[in-house]
Amino acid sequence: MPRPLPPIKTEVSLEQFLEFEFSSREKHEFVDGQIFLMAGGTRRHNRIAVRLGTQLEAASEGTSCLVAIADTLVWANGETYYPDVMIYCENEDDSRMVKWPCVVVEVLLKGTADIDRGEKWLNYQTLESLQAYVLLEQETSRAEIYRRTGDGWHCERLEAGGILRLPCVGLEVALDVIYSRLN
Repeated sequence: MPRPLPPIKTEVSLEQFLEFEFSSREKHEFVDGQIFLMAGGTRRHNRIAVRLGTQLEAASEGTSCLVAIADTLVWANGETYYPDVMIYCENEDDSRMVKWPCVVVEVLLKGTADIDRGEKWLNYQTLESLQAYVLLEQETSRAEIYRRTGDGWHCERLEAGGILRLPCVGLEVALDVIYSRLN
């Protein structure tokens, strides 16, 4: 799936990207040696991420896990992305990015949903620490949860009224709670 915007830089090393990224006012992703400007989200997109992040933060109390929302890079199969929400429990040795996430969540945008379901999902699957990948629809109360099991990945689909169960922090929350108070 092609990205909605062309790369702003090509033939870039990871170190060059990180130097560029942390001196920039905008957020970018590093894919295949190229730097891409990230698409902007909507208020609704942000509210969904914040609502879930708040639930995860409360559930993480008393654990070694931390929750990051939107501004923390994750390293996956040589690429870097900014997930909308992420849980990581490993002792990370690089303050610039997370390499061992336990759960990654993306709130789907119309222009980038194919990237979340394709390119990102393929790269996230290579992370040995990843136990769940969650895709949250923006316009309806709907979620897809990909869980790592002993024999691969299994997908669970939830609709309004369903209970979202996430590993690492033992979160169980009604999807309706995440999708309430969005306006």
